Amino acid sequence: MKPSIETKTARSILTKGTGFLHGYSHTLNPYAGCAFGCSYCYVRRMPISLFREEDWGAWVDIKENATDLVKKEIPKARKKGRVSIFMSSSTDPYQPVEHKTHLTRGLLEAMIEESPDFLFLQTRSPLVTRDIDLLKQFKNKILVSMTVETDLESVRKIFAPSAPPINARLKAIQELRSEDIPVQAAVAPLLPCSEQFPLKLAEVTDRLTLDDFFMGDGSGGKRTEQLGIRKLFEENGLLDWYDRQAYLKIKRRLQEVFPENSIYISQEGFYPPKGSDC
Repeated sequence: MKPSIETKTARSILTKGTGFLHGYSHTLNPYAGCAFGCSYCYVRRMPISLFREEDWGAWVDIKENATDLVKKEIPKARKKGRVSIFMSSSTDPYQPVEHKTHLTRGLLEAMIEESPDFLFLQTRSPLVTRDIDLLKQFKNKILVSMTVETDLESVRKIFAPSAPPINARLKAIQELRSEDIPVQAAVAPLLPCSEQFPLKLAEVTDRLTLDDFFMGDGSGGKRTEQLGIRKLFEENGLLDWYDRQAYLKIKRRLQEVFPENSIYISQEGFYPPKGSDC
C-alpha cells in the first residue's frame, strides 16, 4: 500500500542537536514520516508518530520550502558557531517519494552554496548514489552512512519489508567508496545475520558502526520493548538474538576482518569523525 502524501510548509528546517545526537549542532529532516516503516524504528514512539492517526509508514509529509529555509538558516546558525548537520534523524532523506520530489537533492545543492562545516547523511536507500555528483563536492566535510542491519533478505523481510534489498545497499556503498566519497556501513540496529556478514561488509567498506536496540534507541531499549519487537524475534525463532550481549559476538567476528580503528560502537559511530573539527 502506498503511503498518503501531503505537502506542508515548514516554519523551520534546522533543529538543535540533542540527546543521542548532541554531537551535532543541528538535525535536518526534509520529510516527516517515512514510507519504509521499519518495525523497529524508534520514531514510532516519538510524538510525531504517536499523535498521528495513521500508522507509521503509511504517511509522508513533504516540507516543500525546506531548500529555501536551509539557505536562510545555515548562515544564521553559523553566527553562533560551527554548523554540523545530521540528515536525517527521524526520516529517511532518500525514501521513495524522493524519486519524484528531488527535495534532498535540492537541499544538497543549497548546502554546497551555504556549506555546513560537516554533513552526516544517514539513509538505507541506494538512491543516494543518484547524487554522487553533489556528494563529491563536499569532499571531506561529509560522511554517508548506509544502514545494513543484516545480510539476510529473509530477516529483512520480517523486520523491514518495505526497505530496499540488502545487496542493493551493499552495492551502493561500494559505488560511493569507488568515487572517494566518505562512507560507512551502519549495522544499526543489529539483526540476525550469517557468519559471512563481516566478510561481505569488508568487501565494500573500510568503516562501520555497530549498534543494537538497547544502545541505540535513545531509551536503553525501552522504546523497542514498547514496539513489541521481542515478539517478532520470538515468533520467528530468533529470540537468542534479542539480547544485550548479542552484538559482542558480531563485534568479535568483525574484528577478525576489520582493523580495530575501523569499528565504531553505537553513538561514537554517528558522531562527526575525528579531524572534521566539529
